[in-house]
Amino acid sequence: MTSPLLILDVAHPPRHPDTVEEALLTAWRDVRNSTVYRGIKVIHGYGRSGAKASTRETVRNWAFRMRGKFMAVIEGEHYGLQHPAVQEMRREGGTFPDPDLDRANPGITVLVVK
Repeated sequence: MTSPLLILDVAHPPRHPDTVEEALLTAWRDVRNSTVYRGIKVIHGYGRSGAKASTRETVRNWAFRMRGKFMAVIEGEHYGLQHPAVQEMRREGGTFPDPDLDRANPGITVLVVK
């Protein structure tokens, strides 16, 4: 079974925050208009503690500002089978392999699109 998550890697190579936000908006539009995808798995890396505007912070701040467009914003640290939004995705789209599931990975954020 294929994943209902569009994978968006904004960490490799590192990008300017404006470019990251443009990529997020494009991915959101793609998923919103898709019959296959239900969300976006954003690979943003861990960021450096003390860094002013890490890519992770850019992604999570953007998701917070756009929260009305999402059913759920799941930080990688909480992306697991026990999360209600993950359970809903799996009920609707079936089970799918994901190496990040239940791994408490702070280098990703999963955005479930409305």
